[in-house]
Amino acid sequence: MNERSHNLEDTLSFLQGRISIHPTIALILGSGLGRVVEEVAEKNIFPYRDIPGFPGATVQGHKGELVTGALGEKDVLVWNGRFHLYQGLSTDDVTLPVRISRRLGAEVLIVTNASGGINRNFAPGDIMLISDHINYMGVNPLVGKENTKYGPIFVDMSEPYDRELIDFAKKCAPETGTKAALREGVYLATLGPSYETRAEIEFFRRIGADAVGMSTVPEVIVSAQERMRVLGISVITNMACGITQERLSHTGVLKTMSSVENRVSRLIKTIIEKIPDSPEQRSTHRG
Repeated sequence: MNERSHNLEDTLSFLQGRISIHPTIALILGSGLGRVVEEVAEKNIFPYRDIPGFPGATVQGHKGELVTGALGEKDVLVWNGRFHLYQGLSTDDVTLPVRISRRLGAEVLIVTNASGGINRNFAPGDIMLISDHINYMGVNPLVGKENTKYGPIFVDMSEPYDRELIDFAKKCAPETGTKAALREGVYLATLGPSYETRAEIEFFRRIGADAVGMSTVPEVIVSAQERMRVLGISVITNMACGITQERLSHTGVLKTMSSVENRVSRLIKTIIEKIPDSPEQRSTHRG
């Protein structure tokens, strides 16, 4: 058995024996977005370090725990803190939450991140719904021997971010006070952890990127293979190098995220509570 299958089976077995809900939605929280966890009812918390086969390390701004429970009438899995390739982890480690979420029943993935703005019409504090992405990480999580458990490795990526979910998020924005700050654009992922140079940002701008970050793309590629619907939400925490003359730091990213966390959490909570069920989800609905 290869390492990926071993980690997956160990993790899945552990959680299936301890989770009684039937999650329909999984949420991966990026830097500084842990407040949405406070809204989860009937929650159980599993620190990553206690889950077999799971990497335990996260970075500042990432709690490092799986939270299960309910938001409104929806059973949810909330991955409060993500893993990054720049930590020296493998793509299998980084995407393990997606694999587990799908096997626990989730059909929708909401993935969030903090990013630097490249589009000059953006400003720190804006919320960008991701319409597409550019993989500039130099890696792909589907590389390697094809595993029939996961599906084909030649995955169609013509619509990695679900158009209906993007439009639904826009409809939710007015009642959450986020309409004025809501944007839509293309997210470009780099390996990190260093920030980008002026020349790199100018190149990214020319090839169509609106924002840049160091995550998300591996999870979304695996979600496409797993046939999950994806909504991507990127919070513009700073303008990228060359767009701004300010020095960039992770502390600054977390400071901006702290100032907008409440409204972003309200948007996410409203989307999850009001998102229409699929026919399969209606047959296993809570209550």
